Amino acid sequence: MDINLITYLACICFLFIFGRIFITPIKKILKLVLNSILGGITIFLINLIGGMFGFHIGINIFTSILVGLLGLPGAVCIVIIKLLITT
Repeated sequence: MDINLITYLACICFLFIFGRIFITPIKKILKLVLNSILGGITIFLINLIGGMFGFHIGINIFTSILVGLLGLPGAVCIVIIKLLITT
């Protein structure tokens, strides 16, 4: 009877430690996905509104990575870079 209780406690401790090890990378991945989605929507809206004025931001690997890592500030950074380069 004692061995079963010790086994159950050891399994609970193992699951707790295992969960703590893998929860941090999952949070970072979810944050990256959320930033990418918000940034993509922002670039889409910028292209939608900017299309009326002849302003367009291409979606490529560089813009995707920048917006994915930085989120909305990355999209603003791309707009500023585009404005500095074209004028």
